[in-house]
Amino acid sequence: MENQLAKSNEERTFQYQDSLPSLPVPLLEESLRKYLESVKPFANEEEYKKTEEIVHKFQNGIGEKLHQKLLERAKGKRNWLEEWWLNVAYLDVRIPSQLNVNFAGPAPHFEHYWPPKEGTQLERGSIILWHNLNYWQLLRKEKVPVHKVGNTPLDMNQFRMLFSTCKVPGITRDSIMNYFRTESEGRSPNHIVVLCRGRAFVFDVMHEGCLITPPELLRQLMYIHKKCHSAPDGPGIAALTSEERTRWAKAREYLIGLDPENLTLLEKVQSSLLVYSMEDSSPHVTPEDYSEITAAILIGDPTIRWGDKSYNLISFSNGVFGCNCDHAPFDAMVMVNVSYYVDEKILQNEGRWKGSEKVRDIPLPEELVFTVDEKVLNDINQAKAQYLREASDLQIAAYAFTSFGKKLTKKKMLHPDTFIQLALQLAYYRLHGHPGCCYETAMTRYFYHGRTETVRSCTAEAVRWCQSMQGPSTTLHERQQKMLEAFTKHNKMMKDCSTGKGFDRHLLGLSLIAKEEGLPVPELFTDPLFTKSGGGGNFVLSTSLIGYLRVQGVVVPMVHNGYGFFYHIRDDRFVVACSAWKSCPETDAEKLVQLIFCAFHDMIQLMNTAHL
Repeated sequence: MENQLAKSNEERTFQYQDSLPSLPVPLLEESLRKYLESVKPFANEEEYKKTEEIVHKFQNGIGEKLHQKLLERAKGKRNWLEEWWLNVAYLDVRIPSQLNVNFAGPAPHFEHYWPPKEGTQLERGSIILWHNLNYWQLLRKEKVPVHKVGNTPLDMNQFRMLFSTCKVPGITRDSIMNYFRTESEGRSPNHIVVLCRGRAFVFDVMHEGCLITPPELLRQLMYIHKKCHSAPDGPGIAALTSEERTRWAKAREYLIGLDPENLTLLEKVQSSLLVYSMEDSSPHVTPEDYSEITAAILIGDPTIRWGDKSYNLISFSNGVFGCNCDHAPFDAMVMVNVSYYVDEKILQNEGRWKGSEKVRDIPLPEELVFTVDEKVLNDINQAKAQYLREASDLQIAAYAFTSFGKKLTKKKMLHPDTFIQLALQLAYYRLHGHPGCCYETAMTRYFYHGRTETVRSCTAEAVRWCQSMQGPSTTLHERQQKMLEAFTKHNKMMKDCSTGKGFDRHLLGLSLIAKEEGLPVPELFTDPLFTKSGGGGNFVLSTSLIGYLRVQGVVVPMVHNGYGFFYHIRDDRFVVACSAWKSCPETDAEKLVQLIFCAFHDMIQLMNTAHL
């Protein structure tokens, strides 16, 4: 990926889109066989037998009919899942999405040229904004290199959704508005919105045909900062985006009904390149401890985040940065790429602007003043109270494990991602005394508009290994053998899922066909073991590898008694971020992370005793 960041003259970002293969539909019997394997760790013999019967009945009956209908659907679409996934996973969801669906993470600049330092927020902000705007220009010119595995191009469609994209609430289903256009497609919006102390401002980032410079951006930010710090706070309209979706949709309709000009202002925010937030707080951060900064970015002030925006770039008073993104239009790898690009630029320029200090006579930012009444202010207060109540229940533990990293695991012939997944399984088993059903994201970008598939990391092999680690009578050799079996199984699953041979999205497709046909819900999906093993969005461990770059992130748990677990891998360290709900007496993110770090040591120790 690092090599791919060099500017590409030969290839255009989106040039392979039309030649990517369609998303395949897996074989029904294969999917059902894999599903049965995945429920084993959560069933006793009797439960498993019952589920086995249900699966066979499904395979030979309604399942086959649904599968044929799914194949029919797939014939007419290059990605049979895309629209369904967007609706089911994101747009139909009614719970507040800013906290429950968005992903967030700190920018890594504090590790080198930009350690936390008061008085740097505006100047650093102008530089970080400028690098982001350069990335926007590269995208518009289609000069962001195509991602590839070997020589195989991957789908780049999600990169269209990074800038000038926003979710709009609906009474029963939200929608996504995307205003981004490449240069060859036509005009694209070129303004950004800045939120500060409950107020919103807008300004263009182009002047006389070229990008405004960091000194010019700094003047705009200083103007906004001064204006907001010399007057009372604004109403904080943005807080409405943190509400339950239907409530926000109704509040938005009311706002537009109050004054049609409010719609114009909302559309300004929706179409903006990104939302830039100015926070007054100064969260603690060190290269070993990311907990406070990660929490501040995920659950900070709701009046200065536009929760529906694909990109909120957040600045803090101590010159630390991060982003908070709506998950509906794209997955985290898009944000990882932008963050890494910006971080590389900051490194190359030693954290400074080395160009001209000249500031042209550009128009000052314009304030977006919404017409509000008592009801709107009441809605905002209600939204803030709801958000802060839920946010205060979230526990986040984010730390760097620095004893070793990818270099050592690779030397031991262990895949680093699988290494972390199995350490998580062992830590969960030790903390809770039983296996934890686990969702790990696999990417399916080999295919047209491919996004993700589920890898169910809690395999029978992983559980047998966890049991052997806890069994006093098992030998080191047995433990090592069982661990290597678990590695092999996980690596195979990841490969299958990335190449369109997973089963979770297939099962989802079959259940949605049944729903569309008005058929009763097949027994496979009402079987208690379906839910117990994580089906229907019930995974106790919701996990994702963010990559092999210096970028970290976090999500909330999928279920109340679960954990959210994001991590990234470097040569000399593993950085993890774990979330849990404080109101759940069983879960503890801090304890789980400490046990994961212990598991890392235990696993390497096992490999060091290979001769036993």
